[in-house]
Amino acid sequence: MLSQTTGYAVSALSFLATNGSRPVLVREIAEALALPPPYLAKIVNSLGRRGLVATQRGIGGGVHLARPAAEITVWDLCAALDDPVTQPRCLLALDGCSDEGACPAHEVWKVQREALWAFLKATSLADIAAFEAARGRVPLARTAVAAARARPGR
Repeated sequence: MLSQTTGYAVSALSFLATNGSRPVLVREIAEALALPPPYLAKIVNSLGRRGLVATQRGIGGGVHLARPAAEITVWDLCAALDDPVTQPRCLLALDGCSDEGACPAHEVWKVQREALWAFLKATSLADIAAFEAARGRVPLARTAVAAARARPGR
């Protein structure tokens, strides 16, 4: 299971993926996804330092993906946020468990952990965004709706 921090990051960045390259305020993302704004701001700041999101100041500013959503994997988010799932830990939390001194669960867990890592590395934000959009669960940011209404011919 991913940490709450990584879960929030996956939700927020897949939300950004549905909004294209248009910057969105962290406050709007938090509101749309019912996430705590200060905590989300801290997460976004960490992801910005690792080059996964970029920020734009001023009018029309906000945060946006630094690369296309298809190029950012869930593993990238886990690694950037030091999620425990990225650590090769013993399932039974036994000290000294390794390939040389394996615990009773070592071989089974090693296979499962590698399968989990493969899934995280193969699943992009675009995949998550498409899944959420198909379920109708990713709302457009308020500014996107306002911008659509402000276009000529509306």
